[in-house]
Parts: sequence; C-alpha cells; structure tokens
Amino acid sequence: MFRHYKLPFLPLLLFFISCTIIQKSEAQKESPIEKEYFIVYPKSTVVRLFLSQKFAPYTISGISTQDLNYKTNSKLNLGAGVTYNNLTANLSYGFKFLNKDKGQGKTKGLDLQFHIFPKKWAIDVLGSFLSGYYLDPGDDNGLSLINYYQRPDIKRNILGFSLFRVLNSEKFSYKAAVSQSEWQTRSAGSLLYGGGIYYGSVKGDSAFVPVKVNGNFPQSQIAKINFFTIGIGGGYAYTIVISKNFFITGSAVATMDVNFSSEEKQTQKYSKTSIVPGAEFKGAVGYNSDQWSVSLNVLGNALYSGSAFTSKKYFLPTGNTRLTIAKRLAGKK
Repeated sequence: MFRHYKLPFLPLLLFFISCTIIQKSEAQKESPIEKEYFIVYPKSTVVRLFLSQKFAPYTISGISTQDLNYKTNSKLNLGAGVTYNNLTANLSYGFKFLNKDKGQGKTKGLDLQFHIFPKKWAIDVLGSFLSGYYLDPGDDNGLSLINYYQRPDIKRNILGFSLFRVLNSEKFSYKAAVSQSEWQTRSAGSLLYGGGIYYGSVKGDSAFVPVKVNGNFPQSQIAKINFFTIGIGGGYAYTIVISKNFFITGSAVATMDVNFSSEEKQTQKYSKTSIVPGAEFKGAVGYNSDQWSVSLNVLGNALYSGSAFTSKKYFLPTGNTRLTIAKRLAGKK
C-alpha cells in the first residue's frame, strides 16, 4: 500500500494466524499430487518475503501527442506474507531507506488488489482509494516544468472485479506463477473468457488541466469524472517451462466494455455512453522447485472512460510489480 493506517493490532493478528496455520500444516502434511503438467500441494503453507510497488496513474489525452499523465508517488514496499490453500495474507511497509523524497509529494489512501485462483477460474478484485498525484517534468505535456507539479487534491477511487474461466485448468496453473502454491513442471497454456464490472471516480478541487495548456485539451475545466463499466472478453495464458524449474508466464485478456461516464465542469454535468476497450495482464518469470520459489511478477488491468468532449479516452490503469522469494512448507514427494 502507498501509506498504511496505524493499526497496531494487525501485525500481531497476522503473526498469530500465520503461526497457527504453520503449526496446523506441520501436523497435517499431505503428499504432493503430481499431475501431468504441474504439481499440487494440498493444504500446503507458503511463506514469503517480497519487494513490491503499485501503480495507479491517471492520463488525460490531448489534441496532439501530448498527454497529462498524473502519477502516484508509489513507495517501494518490503513485506512478508503467508498463503494457505486459497487464502493469502500479505503485510508490507514503505521504509524510508527504500524511498528517497524527490519532491513528488505524498500519495495517501488504500490500494487493495486481490488475485484469487480457485479451480478453473481466475478472479481479480480491486479496491483503490487514493489521493495525491503529480506531473513529471520529464514528460512531454507542454508545461515545460522544472519541478514536479503536485496535485495533492486529486482523488481517484475505483472498485470492481473480474471473473475469467480457465479452460485448460488441468494443465495450466496460475498459482504456480502468482501465489507460489503450485509448481508448473511442463509448458502449457489455456484460453480464457469472462468479464468484469467497475465503478470509479476522479475529482479535484480545481480543473485537472492546468490553464497554461487549456488549448491542447478539450477536457479543460473538467474537475470531476464518474464512470461505470461492464464488459466481456477473452484471451490466452501460457507458461514456458525450461529444464523443469525455470518458467516464463504471460497472460493477456482483451475486453469490450459498455462505459457510462459523466464529467463535471463548474456547475454543469455532461454524460456519455460509449464502447471502450479494456485489458488485464499477468506476467511472471522465475524459478520453482519442490520447496522454493523465486519470481518477478507484474499484474494489472487497463481501464478506460469516455469523454463527451473528445473521442480520446481517459486512461486509468492499476497494477503491481513484485519480486518474491517463497518457501513452501509441505511434505516432500
């Protein structure tokens, strides 16, 4: 998370739950089930250490190639976690020694991203409630900035979920790449189909577009947008396994969404219904064995919202990159 609320009981509670699960796992070890393409560890417990960084920008496209790409000051977090069956709990914190203050300002709030993989399904849940954005002087936005342009007043809230069917779940495992609770031992892939539903809003105390570049952005003077999106789509996921232990996983889904959006300019409100694209992606590269896993993951989605003033869309992606080393506590084969 970008900034954690002070909940002193939470670390203690997670530690107690983790210890209880580990003790139960040690008492009830079950032999791994070796399928043709991957190995399942029933009632296994996975403990992990990780470095992670989330991203949740907000992009406004202009008439030319120049965009306003508002970014969050997302911290590099150091964390630990535990997975038991389909239940995962992670706790992380952005320590000062990992994050130097460069003048981007602070991003506050809560950013929850859940990735759940029951048999034959891939479920993603998003609850992102953030405030505090900035524009980078290195971006081509027409502002000729020398320093970071801070907008602590901008708030971006998105809530939603997606559900996709994994057709070849007997051969392809998301868990092996993402949650380290299985081990893909042979290359395999799967077609995916399903859909998602999202609601979101972005608002500021003043217009998103700075006055200096009003002429390049039809969305000038807009200070709030709301959107509701629902759609369906499909895609493909594949894992390449090298020498049984090393793997590369790529998963991409494209959706076609119905988007209901509104924009507010001073006291006026403008609405639009449009068809917009959407996407979800998952990628991983790493090493898996009977007890250890080391992986680099990128997971996220791309949301768009229409505008009543231009054919170009508002762009609101959300995602997470993570470097993980994990230990699987389960009975050996």
